[in-house]
Amino acid sequence: MNYRVLTIAREYGSGGAEIATLAAKSLSWKLLDRNLIDKIAHAAGVDVESVTAYDEHVDSWLHRISRPLWNAGLQPVATISPVDIFDSEAMVRVTREIVEEAHSAGECVIVGRAAQCILQGCPDVFHVFVYAPRAERLHRVQERLHSKAEAERMLREVDEERASYVKLYFGRDWDNRQLYDLMISSRAGCRATASIITAAMGAQREA
Repeated sequence: MNYRVLTIAREYGSGGAEIATLAAKSLSWKLLDRNLIDKIAHAAGVDVESVTAYDEHVDSWLHRISRPLWNAGLQPVATISPVDIFDSEAMVRVTREIVEEAHSAGECVIVGRAAQCILQGCPDVFHVFVYAPRAERLHRVQERLHSKAEAERMLREVDEERASYVKLYFGRDWDNRQLYDLMISSRAGCRATASIITAAMGAQREA
């Protein structure tokens, strides 16, 4: 079977987004990354800023335990749509639907958003995890933020959020090798890494 979808999970600062862009261009496929935010906002009927706030994030413990009480209090007045209360749980449901629709359409590269979990059972999907040496990630992020302390904080917090998101909503470890067809360092550079990924897809397809 030919691959129809590529998912790319990535460590923060590894260059995963750029690698996904290059891979999509090489394959002549659609790229779903930041534009997923617009699609989710439209589907959920909320603003882009709200979706961005919950992108690959988890709700606080207090929010999660109190959410059923909100629904219980509102149900006598009207039937509440799952996205009437837009939070991480609603975000996950809408994201799942959009990722599944993208898979049905095929020929797309999906960045993050636990697509490697949502489409885990699909034999026509190639799953990749991109990582990089910490020093290189720090350098890349620091170039953008102009602060080593802020870059250090972002490296720690973003990866923790992504791991927590996958663990809480999908019950999997974000960096578990069993989720991926290929785990690859971007140390060789984004263009070379993208080329290796697309070559690996072709090699596995022919095997």
